[in-house]
Amino acid sequence: MANTTTEAAGAATEAAGHAAEAAGHAAKSAGMPQLDFATFPNQIFWLAVALVIIYLILSRVALPRIGGIIADRQGKITNDIAAAEELKAKAVEAEKVYQQALVDARGEAQRIVAEAQAEIQKDLDAATAKADAEISARTAESTRRIEEIRAGAARNVVEVATETAGAIVAALGGKADAKSVASAVAAKLKG
Repeated sequence: MANTTTEAAGAATEAAGHAAEAAGHAAKSAGMPQLDFATFPNQIFWLAVALVIIYLILSRVALPRIGGIIADRQGKITNDIAAAEELKAKAVEAEKVYQQALVDARGEAQRIVAEAQAEIQKDLDAATAKADAEISARTAESTRRIEEIRAGAARNVVEVATETAGAIVAALGGKADAKSVASAVAAKLKG
């Protein structure tokens, strides 16, 4: 029985060696299985099946999702651009309103300044006219007083001159009447 076992083991070893040798032979003769022309139709079939499956997955699942995301983004970008344009238009309109308000405010300020200047000038003219009237009245009053003083001084000079002339004539021992002394003084004062 030991012989049968040893013989069976030897036969198995020999069969395994032949199988390994046959496999080594096949490997040496065929090379890489992808480059074995005998398997090309099988490889082309599975390549076509894989490409069809990938195409179906991409066209039915992935590409519609990607397209939807791109469309959503494009819609959002378009809405944002439209909102930006609207805000820009509002900003331009607000700037126009601001500039017009600024022009109006400047015009109003100039009008108020002109009115204030006119009112001040009117008040100044009235005050100047009043001051001129007061000055004219005082000047007329002063002129009248000066004339009164001159007239009074002239009368006083005539009286003093007449009295002095009469006193001088009396002191010299002469006798002159008041009328002749007054006419002599008047003639002397005239020139």
